Amino acid sequence: MIFMNVALIAHDKKKELMASFCVAYRNIFKRHMLFATGTTGAIIGEATGLNIHRFLPGLAGEQQIAARAVYNEMDLIIFFRDPITAKSHEPGINSLLKACDENNIPFATNLGTAEILVKGLDRGDLDWRGILKTS
Repeated sequence: MIFMNVALIAHDKKKELMASFCVAYRNIFKRHMLFATGTTGAIIGEATGLNIHRFLPGLAGEQQIAARAVYNEMDLIIFFRDPITAKSHEPGINSLLKACDENNIPFATNLGTAEILVKGLDRGDLDWRGILKTS
């Protein structure tokens, strides 16, 4: 298994779900470098005790993670979005998604997909990301 950079983002209505998700998969996440937007990172850290590099809160933090994705510095992004409440920063979310598509960074927006990707992370299914970055 290769050490991976994992970004965790959650809209306000999904922050508790993200914290619960990270509690459930704490033993997997503790073997990787975790990044999160400010408030989400604080909530996850408090719930799990995991070491998390926290970016700025909200849109600014999302943009910081997107910039890392543009340079292919993230290996997995989990973004629990609130699909019901309209967001003024949808273009920012789209730029993050575009960066992931351009660099083949797995991107989960819901619990089902996130669970599959984290279990794959644990099995080593995403180790190809490390090979890509060294070649």
